[in-house]
Formats: sequence, structure tokens, C-alpha cells
Amino acid sequence: MNDEQLLRYSRHILLDEIGIEGQEKLLASHALIIGAGGLGSPVALYLGSAGVGRITIVDHDRVDATNLQRQIAHNLARIGEFKAESVRQSVAAINPDVKVIPVTERADDTLLDKLVQEADLVLDCTDNFATRHAINRACVRNRKPLVSGAAIRFDGQVSVYDARNAQSPCYACIFPESDSLEETACATMGVFAPLVGIVGTVQAAEALKLLCGIGQPLTGRLLLLDGRGMEWNEMKLARNIGCTVCGTP
Repeated sequence: MNDEQLLRYSRHILLDEIGIEGQEKLLASHALIIGAGGLGSPVALYLGSAGVGRITIVDHDRVDATNLQRQIAHNLARIGEFKAESVRQSVAAINPDVKVIPVTERADDTLLDKLVQEADLVLDCTDNFATRHAINRACVRNRKPLVSGAAIRFDGQVSVYDARNAQSPCYACIFPESDSLEETACATMGVFAPLVGIVGTVQAAEALKLLCGIGQPLTGRLLLLDGRGMEWNEMKLARNIGCTVCGTP
């Protein structure tokens, strides 16, 4: 690190658990963020400000006026622009050292396999089950840790699914693709604006911990947040050996 970086990241470096070695790990890391909306905004801003050296962000959607209530990486001047490109500009305004690669294509299986293989860690900031399952399959195939978050109405959840850990469940162990889960969307159900910030910030924290190799990640645990009462609950998660994605063949 040069003198400017030592100053910029000094508050991380002062932490015994991170220090210079941990900060250098962050600078050398590559995070893949799928989704540049309510969750992806705080995730990208915190990973960028923390000095994650390379961030690829995938989103084929464009900024809309209704996004600005909660998607803090965007602004009025960028309405109509691709969200991934808007996030790139926001991160650059905070930390120009970080290389942000916007991908404005739909996250299908082919694209995900390529991008997941190149990344050290993946963050699922999407809002639909089909994409979540596609991301999970790519992470299991490529043995990459997945930090997953979700938020709707006043309810949020966060967990880490780490395919490198033999005891860790994958996303499909907990939410099987065959289950007829109700698909809910912010456009029809609404979402409390700060909720996506809370969940996205926890996702960013888990990603930084994993990249630095510090603390105890949320692997095998699902955090559930009730924003009405601001109550957190934790569920223990077990791997399903019969899982169609990560189970024993």
C-alpha cells in the first residue's frame, strides 16, 4: 500500500483482526454482486469504500424514479441509466482506486458460470427465486462462498452458503427449487426503505469478514429481521444430503 492508501484505510488497519495484512487481502480481492438495487447499493458502496480491489456488478435494469426511495447508489440525474453503471459512478466518487466492472446483461446460467468462476466471493442482491437458484447453482459448481440477502415489506434475512465447507447447506437446501414459494416484489408489496440498507450492510460485513478470513461467518445460520419491532432471530441451518444441487449423488 502507498501512503495515501495507508491513510484511507487507517481505521481498518487499526483493528487487530484486520491490520495491514487483512487490508491487503481486501485490495487483492474480487467480489461479484448480482443486483444493483436496494441491497446491491449499500453492498457495493461499503465494499468499495472498504477497498475491495475489484467489484463486478451485474444488473440489466435501468434506474427508475421509484427506485430512489431506497436504492441509495442512484440519483435523479441517473434516471434512465443502467443501474450497474450508476453504481460504478457512485463507488468511483468514494474510492477511485477500486475497479468496478458493470455488466448490463441478464444473469443467466452461462453468464453466471463465467463470472462466478472469476470471483472470490458472490453476493446475491436479487429479488426473484429463479435468479437466486441460478446464482446458487453456479456457486456450488465453482465452490465459491455466497452471501445471500432478501428484504420485503418490513422483513429481512441474511445468510452465508459456503460450498467450500462440507457442512454448509446451499441455498437450495433451505429453499428447494421445487417448492411453490410465493414470489413477492417491491412493486406490489412495498418495502420499508431502511430495511434494504440494514440487510445490505450485513451482507457487506459478512463479505468483508470472509475475504479477510476473520470472525465467525453466518455459514449454517439464517438471520431473520422483523423491522416492525426491530427484532433479530436466528435459525440454525443444516445441509440436506438429498439436495438436488449440493447433495450426495
